[in-house]
Amino acid sequence: MIVATTPYLPGYRVVEVKGQVFGLVVRSRGFAGNFAASLRSIVGGEIHEYTELLENTRRQALDRMVANASQMQANAVLSMRFDSSEIGTTMSEIVSYGTAVVVVPDSTAGTPVAE
Repeated sequence: MIVATTPYLPGYRVVEVKGQVFGLVVRSRGFAGNFAASLRSIVGGEIHEYTELLENTRRQALDRMVANASQMQANAVLSMRFDSSEIGTTMSEIVSYGTAVVVVPDSTAGTPVAE
């Protein structure tokens, strides 16, 4: 599955738009992780417990979006984005979203010509 943040793929032509796809994950660190992060925040600097949590959550959201696009029989997702928010003080929501499409190789397709 090709996933791109751009609205087009050089060398490919979109032959079908399947629609909007997303992957959503809501996560919370356990009490021990939150406690360790709270102690680390007193000193300052990167809070590795939360960085790791968000990195893993983004990967899982991306995997869910790709699975959603596969179910729609797409072979690419264009204009992919991530969004995040907090729910309460202990939970983080990460969503990845984009447009599921079917693309085919096209040697004449390239970057759009500026007008």
